[in-house]
Amino acid sequence: MAASLATQSLLASPVAARVTGIRRSGVNQLSSVKYLPSLRRNVKLSVRCTAEDEQQQKDDQPTIPKAEPQPPKKPRVSTGFSDVFAFSGPAPERINGRLAMIGFVSALGVELSKGQDVFAQLSDGGVAWFLGTSVLLTVASLVPLFKGVSVESKSDGFMTSDAELWNGRFAMLGLVALAFTEFVKGGTLV
Repeated sequence: MAASLATQSLLASPVAARVTGIRRSGVNQLSSVKYLPSLRRNVKLSVRCTAEDEQQQKDDQPTIPKAEPQPPKKPRVSTGFSDVFAFSGPAPERINGRLAMIGFVSALGVELSKGQDVFAQLSDGGVAWFLGTSVLLTVASLVPLFKGVSVESKSDGFMTSDAELWNGRFAMLGLVALAFTEFVKGGTLV
């Protein structure tokens, strides 16, 4: 665009008219259209830096103190029985994971101390211990959930709620693997 503008201004200049002997009117002679405006000659072109003006405008404007963002509101935790025990609710996996962690550690501890496998431990009075532990741990896990306290609100640092979930999952797998290995082997693992 700038190159065509410069070329048109050169051809329309009085110097070009003297050299060629053709006198041009104010209409642009390069196009066949007669309604185009003529190019203005002797235009003053001034360039100025606007960075300083913008900086002054920023300095002149009063600074409005920004309001501090409020922390996001915590979603209301549902305390209904069907919500707490739903498939994706907070209770089932946590309670099963906690029971599996206790069961895996106690099964390995009894196996090391008495030399009994998991099935022998269950037949030798282990069912009563299992039921007692299950009831106690379930009640202890449900009381805060029914009060509306979420598990994530109490997790800080190293012992987070996600770490508890993963430890529970691994304990469930470990307990099943221990029982299956002892069943296939026909005796204790250790």
